Amino acid sequence: MNIRLVTDSTAYLPESLVQEHQINVVSLGVHYNDHHHDEMDMDYSEFYQYLKNADRLPTSSQPPVEKFVTLFSNAAKMNKPVVGIFISSEMSGTFSTAIMAKKMVLEVFPNAEIHLIDSRTNCMEMGFAVLEAATLRETKRTALEIASSLKDFVQRSRFVFAPKTLDYLKKGGRIGGASALIGSVLRILPILTVENGKTAILTKVRTQRKAIQTMHDEMMTDFEKYGCGQVAVHHIHAEEVGNALASELEKRMRRKIPVIPIGPVIGLHVGPGTVGIAYTMQKNRP
Repeated sequence: MNIRLVTDSTAYLPESLVQEHQINVVSLGVHYNDHHHDEMDMDYSEFYQYLKNADRLPTSSQPPVEKFVTLFSNAAKMNKPVVGIFISSEMSGTFSTAIMAKKMVLEVFPNAEIHLIDSRTNCMEMGFAVLEAATLRETKRTALEIASSLKDFVQRSRFVFAPKTLDYLKKGGRIGGASALIGSVLRILPILTVENGKTAILTKVRTQRKAIQTMHDEMMTDFEKYGCGQVAVHHIHAEEVGNALASELEKRMRRKIPVIPIGPVIGLHVGPGTVGIAYTMQKNRP
């Protein structure tokens, strides 16, 4: 294929789709036990077992600039344009690193065509944008046309998710200790989403069962208003809950819903037990 598609590991695209659409994936990393681990090489289950007992939260890291330079340079040598779609710049320095690599490659290959997109999100909400790029590539769109088409993709996609506990948000400094204590005592859990590139609270409920029903209802309301698109269920070391949610959605929508685990880079911030839904719509949400 003439156009190289590049994304990062926090899209959590199933390997079958990565291979089918020839997508280049650059791995973010996690540092714990005094070692760096590329997310794509990690055993998710093993990591989450470690995380449950860890006194100190592991840290995530963006890919080294050299990885992007190598990818972009190889494409430039073959006169292949690049379209790169990456995790929100509000959540990671990955996009900034890709921009830096682009500048370095253009110094050596001034005619290289490299289009980089800040997805303003992560997980399969970003993954769906990458798959949209693959679809557009198959229709012989130019790299510039693909990049332009994807700039507002986040307006017709959404990611809602609910952590099982506030502990990891507290450890990561994303919620204050007092709020976490009150939330735990009152059994209040936030349903989270991504707005303007950042994690935001959509609403609050008292149980995970209510959270799952609320996310389900939120998606169906969006579909009624803006048209039904693609759907994927996410979970963080909670396969049984994820499968149960997917089963309910399949009954309602009468189609197969993929269940996709979220890896350590995103998972360490919200913790095991989290479940969510990523989906696309036919029209932009205001």
